[in-house]
Amino acid sequence: MLDFRTETFLAVCRHMNYTKAAEELNITQPAVSQHIKYIEEYYGIKVFGFNGKKMFLTEEGKMLFEAISTMKHNDKFLRDTVKNLKNKGTALSFGATLTIGEYVIPEKLSAYLKKHPDSKVHLTIANTKQLLEMLDKGEIDFAVVEGYFEKNRYDHIICSQENYTALCHPCHPFAEKHMLLEELFSQTLILREEGSGTREILKRSLEEKNFGIWDFKNVIELSNINAVKTLAENGCGITFLYEATVKQELQKGTLKKIYADDLISQHEFTFIWRKNSIFSDYYKTIYENLINTAL
Repeated sequence: MLDFRTETFLAVCRHMNYTKAAEELNITQPAVSQHIKYIEEYYGIKVFGFNGKKMFLTEEGKMLFEAISTMKHNDKFLRDTVKNLKNKGTALSFGATLTIGEYVIPEKLSAYLKKHPDSKVHLTIANTKQLLEMLDKGEIDFAVVEGYFEKNRYDHIICSQENYTALCHPCHPFAEKHMLLEELFSQTLILREEGSGTREILKRSLEEKNFGIWDFKNVIELSNINAVKTLAENGCGITFLYEATVKQELQKGTLKKIYADDLISQHEFTFIWRKNSIFSDYYKTIYENLINTAL
């Protein structure tokens, strides 16, 4: 059970503002100041610094934030686990990015539930950025993501290496051609929203060559994979997706590959949880039972 003053510390970290933290917690600003002072005296460190009026976490403050965030999640997970043991069931509260949540997890989850029919499952499907935020807040226990993340902040297991490719209408002049990314800038780009893993891979491929997404002639942003595929199938532009999401379209010939030779052509699907969690062994067991199983 965490000290109430740690909740004040986390609230200040979220807002980087004592007044907003006080409003969130429904306490006075002097109380917030007292709580932070207590924490600094207890640990013998300064947790916040100021650059003019702008507040920032010190290096010691960052370390404390990571530790307390993990401790808070461990506490919640322990309470939930004990409750589920009492009810003779297990619970999975986790997240998956859109590609994984739609094209990978359903079959694996079905196989898991056949073996563990009494399990309670709460699955959140969102983009990588949103899932990392939920993981940090303790709203989910683990996540399976396709996007980039700070590996020093999370323990992780690589699930697979997945092919990533450029795609277009079968009658597009670039279909089945070998091209450089720069040669595709004359096209309309159809892509996922900010924070998605598929977008981040393209963004990093472009940044390595000092280009950006907005170098394309036009950009259409969508938060739904099927909508992205439909527009590409209808010749509205080119897109970049994992091959796992377009197996049927490639087989039917409604989409064709563009062989972008300087594109990051593979990326990891990764199982992640809070770093240094006391439940790491349990998460590894979940990974073996839920993710690392043959269908």
